[in-house]
Amino acid sequence: MKFIRYRKPSLKTLLGITGAKRKIKKDLGVYEVTKVINAPKNFKRRVLNKVGYYSTPMKILRNGFPRPGGCLVSVILFLTILYRLINT
Repeated sequence: MKFIRYRKPSLKTLLGITGAKRKIKKDLGVYEVTKVINAPKNFKRRVLNKVGYYSTPMKILRNGFPRPGGCLVSVILFLTILYRLINT
């Protein structure tokens, strides 16, 4: 267990509302129904994870290499146009 949380807990969590809602859902059997409904999606996700579809190399292949300097191209273009306007 982590000692430092990434985010601070919400007010509902601190008051115990979230835990109470989860207990009610569990007692009513809502999670058993959603388990059956979501089974195909969960199976597909597990298979893709096992094959390595979500690994870093595959993400790079799917999305392309990240381009450094995001707006650097537009800044250079703006500066060249400005330079040509001043020197003409």
